[in-house]
Amino acid sequence: MGNGPVGTERVGTEHVSTEHDGAEHDGAELVGRRSERVLLQRALDEARSGAGGSTTVLRGDPGIGKTALLDWVAVRAGRDGFTVLRAGGDEAGTGIAFGVLHQALRPLLEHARALPRRQRAALESALGLRDPAFSDGLLVGASVLALLAEETRRRPVLVLVDDLHWVDSSSAAVLVFLRQRIADLPLALIATSRPIGTNRPIGTSPATGTNPPTGTSRPAASVLEGWPAHLVDVGALSDHDSRALLRRRHPDLAAATARRVLDEAAGNPLALTELPGRLEDEHRRGVVPLPERLPLGERLEALFAQGLRSLPVEAKRALLCTALDGAGTGALPGPVPGWDRAEGVLGPIEAGGLARLDPTGRLVFRHSLVRSAVIAAASEADRRAAHRTLAGRLRADDPRRLLHEASAAEGPDERLAARLQEAGTRMALRGGDAEGALLLDRAASLSSDAGNRMRRLTWAAVMSARGGRLAYAAKLVGELKRAPVPEDVAPLFAYAVVYVDQSHHVDFASSFSLLPTALATLTASGARGPGGSPGPAFGDLVEQMFFKLLLASVYTGDSRGWETLERYREHVSPAARLCHRAWADPPRTAHGAEAELRRMVAHRTARGETGHAWLLLWAASAVDGGDPDLWRLSGGEHAYATQGSVAKARCHQDFLRGRWDTARECLREAETAEELGYHCNALLFRHYHAHFLAGRGDERGLRAARAWIEPVARRARMRFVTDHLDRLGALVALAHGRHEEAYTRLRGMMSPGDLPRGLSWFHLPFFDFVYAALRCGRRTEARAHVAAGQAARMGDISAHHAFLLAAATALTAGADEADAADEAEGVGEADAAYAAACAVPGADQWVFDLARLRLAHGSRLLRQGRHTDAGEPLRAALTAFTRLGAAPWAEQCRSALRGADGPLDPTAAGPAELTAQELRIARLVATGLTNKEVGAALHLSPRTVGAHLYRVFPKLGITSRAALARALPPGRPSGSPPGPAPSRRGT
Repeated sequence: MGNGPVGTERVGTEHVSTEHDGAEHDGAELVGRRSERVLLQRALDEARSGAGGSTTVLRGDPGIGKTALLDWVAVRAGRDGFTVLRAGGDEAGTGIAFGVLHQALRPLLEHARALPRRQRAALESALGLRDPAFSDGLLVGASVLALLAEETRRRPVLVLVDDLHWVDSSSAAVLVFLRQRIADLPLALIATSRPIGTNRPIGTSPATGTNPPTGTSRPAASVLEGWPAHLVDVGALSDHDSRALLRRRHPDLAAATARRVLDEAAGNPLALTELPGRLEDEHRRGVVPLPERLPLGERLEALFAQGLRSLPVEAKRALLCTALDGAGTGALPGPVPGWDRAEGVLGPIEAGGLARLDPTGRLVFRHSLVRSAVIAAASEADRRAAHRTLAGRLRADDPRRLLHEASAAEGPDERLAARLQEAGTRMALRGGDAEGALLLDRAASLSSDAGNRMRRLTWAAVMSARGGRLAYAAKLVGELKRAPVPEDVAPLFAYAVVYVDQSHHVDFASSFSLLPTALATLTASGARGPGGSPGPAFGDLVEQMFFKLLLASVYTGDSRGWETLERYREHVSPAARLCHRAWADPPRTAHGAEAELRRMVAHRTARGETGHAWLLLWAASAVDGGDPDLWRLSGGEHAYATQGSVAKARCHQDFLRGRWDTARECLREAETAEELGYHCNALLFRHYHAHFLAGRGDERGLRAARAWIEPVARRARMRFVTDHLDRLGALVALAHGRHEEAYTRLRGMMSPGDLPRGLSWFHLPFFDFVYAALRCGRRTEARAHVAAGQAARMGDISAHHAFLLAAATALTAGADEADAADEAEGVGEADAAYAAACAVPGADQWVFDLARLRLAHGSRLLRQGRHTDAGEPLRAALTAFTRLGAAPWAEQCRSALRGADGPLDPTAAGPAELTAQELRIARLVATGLTNKEVGAALHLSPRTVGAHLYRVFPKLGITSRAALARALPPGRPSGSPPGPAPSRRGT
């Protein structure tokens, strides 16, 4: 339940006991749900004990019992001394930026005064407690994190968020931000969500000029974006538990009726509870046959709607106003005709089980489905009247009033449209792009002027794209294409079209047909900004267009893009120019790129600036940079548009740096991208996963991945992907000793001695090319390629470029054994080149590349008859390949070691090469102590202990803590207490 790899647990279908454990309040009413309760209790225990924070999302159908589980865990946490913060998503509140965040943090806001000035200002601005001022996402997220961290110093914290699918996008993004950073806090975050659907939030319109269907939710995917949380699928109750629940709630139900209800309810607790109560007495007692069909799922909402028909008009009106109240509080919305006659209004509502007054005077619906049914059952005129009533109860500057007025509008209203546009601007300035887009879209539907309507729709499309709601942006762009776009927003329209085409349709044609003209318009002398601009947040449009054109050029290699980029280099920031030269033609343009990148990142980190982090991230990808400060800069951006780029960079860095146990993260990210409509990202995530398959020599897996990836990439003319696939095919061939095949594949990408233009990542197959050429006996070609790399000063580009050049140089150093005129001189040159490659700063971080260099060097030493010298590099390579799961490469090492008459097991070297500190730590861990306990014994932090173990395992040739006892000689560990060894526990 912690912050490990994504997992989805399906619980609730097994047989569990119906007894409860003395939980107070509604928790005592739970039937079954043993597995879910164990998981939630574990989250509380971990937070209370200081083991770390966790995030859990309970996902299930309406009525399945998610809120009941939140009630249960809230009671348990309160009893255990937690600070419990609770908020709930609300369909009417999806257009209020940071609305749910405000609910959750309300009890802690008095402590905001203790925050640093900038953090306090960002938080209060986001929550609408002071005049809005533009602040980046990092400050808002960091402010919330600081506020929660301060509270955890007093007591552990539980944050509960109900109906995540109705949480406004800005609050959801901050929750994602928190999830990624609470691992070290005594804090548990538990949320509920419905499965991914296709409903729409308030303020959107399925067709031009129509109001949205109310009582619906937005897709759960749009709020689960970037959520690698612990997903718990709350399933139906087991048959045993369903019968127990039905007996408890309806003990007098006839057996035949009970069987029918059990069959129809299919384990849905709400249906089990509500269906019998809606039956006629004759049906309940089994006197007359039941109706042919009983409603389930969506039909359950229809059942609630039937219950509404019998209510007095005043009660219906009161319920409708409460249901449409966007405050998310459940409080009664003020005077409603007939409301003062409590007996005639509240009585029927409560008697019908639709809602009840809680002790604070809040009218609480029995279930969200009741609320949805109330809204769905009302006529359009009744809904507009209720919105007018609610609007009249709110202050003029309250954003909820504006939403209600918009929902009450019957036709075009230019003044209201202008106010909505202004409100959308303010939301965008506070970081709520997605909510701002909804307001701009609604403003467009209320526009009386056709030009203003198109301007507002164009801005709505751009905001949606920036806010990570790509499918919505695609819908708006499709609508914009059906009518002329005003000239003053033509560049903005071009940007929106390109954004959708690239990310959603995986199509780069519009990048080259639209962006050059748009850039020319925006950079022309005396040019004004796009008309209808809602504010300064989009002043970097030229920069963003430049970046989109750079992406298209890198992915396709289209010369038109590169020519246009060269023309507009002087119109963009230094970060954009660095990004361009890092990718344009690296052997000739990227010298010093990594060093410049580090300076820019350090400058922004020191000043607390996050601007252009997305450009720096892309520049880092060109040079295989993995600066932690850059990850932190990028981590402050909440929207999937940025977080997706961060995830892609991490996937590739994990491959390069040997973190191959994370390979499946690529596929999980691909699934998330698909759900959100980012189809290009999904393609690229699968492409990065193919790297792990190729590195491990998994031919079958690579063929399957290629069959999925290649057709899409070829249609889009993405040479970046198709060329990579060719390189991965060569890598697999090398793993299985098919050197001629590998050389042929690589020869199709580059010629000996040629570092081609258009192959921005030329360094990755560089070493492969030299390796394959040598194994095929093409020494001249291999040396020509190395000479080209040296002449191009390839090593000056980045640390990885430098290592790959040094490694390739080592392969070709000295004369071939059979032809050496002076064998000793040739051997010395080769040994020196190999040592120089290993000594390149950071060489050990390129785990797979370094292991292949060691294998090549060890094999060469064998051919020279230096069997003893060959053992060390071969065993080191075997250890690395074994840890990576690269079985064919490991077998090559074993074969070579057999030829050297050396031990095949790298653990044969024993612990002699461990440092004294490593040996002490290894012996303590072998007794079963946790990292924390070892740290306490040796006065070290658990993180330091883990770092030592990370080095110990490969030295001993093992992969688990359990193997330590067998790998170490007997001896009492220094620093351990006398007496029997403690029981073995995991960390």
